[in-house]
Amino acid sequence: MFVLSIIKDTIPIHPSQFGVPPEESLINELNKKYANRVLHDVGLCLCVFDISEAGEGKIRYGDGFLWYTVIFRMTVFRPFPSEVILAKVKSSDAEGIQLSVGFFDDMWIPLPYLPQPSAFDSNERAHFWLPGSEATTSHDLLDSPTSERMYIDQGEIVRVRVERDEFNDDEPGPPKATEGVQVQVETRRPPYTITCSVAEQGLGPVSWWKAGEEAMDEG
Repeated sequence: MFVLSIIKDTIPIHPSQFGVPPEESLINELNKKYANRVLHDVGLCLCVFDISEAGEGKIRYGDGFLWYTVIFRMTVFRPFPSEVILAKVKSSDAEGIQLSVGFFDDMWIPLPYLPQPSAFDSNERAHFWLPGSEATTSHDLLDSPTSERMYIDQGEIVRVRVERDEFNDDEPGPPKATEGVQVQVETRRPPYTITCSVAEQGLGPVSWWKAGEEAMDEG
């Protein structure tokens, strides 16, 4: 789930920070620049792990900053495909389930990756699984007794398998309009999204499998 990525950059240190040890100043500036930022094809940067190499600070004409060329290792959040992780259900709608790991919310379970047969209960605002049912339509599933449904409720901790991740590089800018023509503003996509699945044994809310695991431990 967490990896170390090697990055090279040139970082300026303000004169007010000249009294601070250079390594500490560099780490502070690197965290300001990279923390909570998505790097394309790298992942979500969390914090600097360490500095591998740093050149001597050089002053450029006109600004008074000390500029350092540094090579450092960054702690990055990027789960690999097929990795099983724990997340919390943030919300649900007819399109699927949104997950969160606290510091990252752009995780999704689309309908094809839910356990089958399952349906969305608009009254409960949650998807449910009906194990052992032969129903093939959402209408039939919604006619089932609620006591037989296994809901994936908001706030529940779920065990999911990562299927894939995707980086989006949507360039911001004003919408283009032609005179007399109304242009719809397109919604920008998140820079980094993760698609997950709970369509396997052992996946889904941990409460579904807790009783079975306890029974095995006792056995």
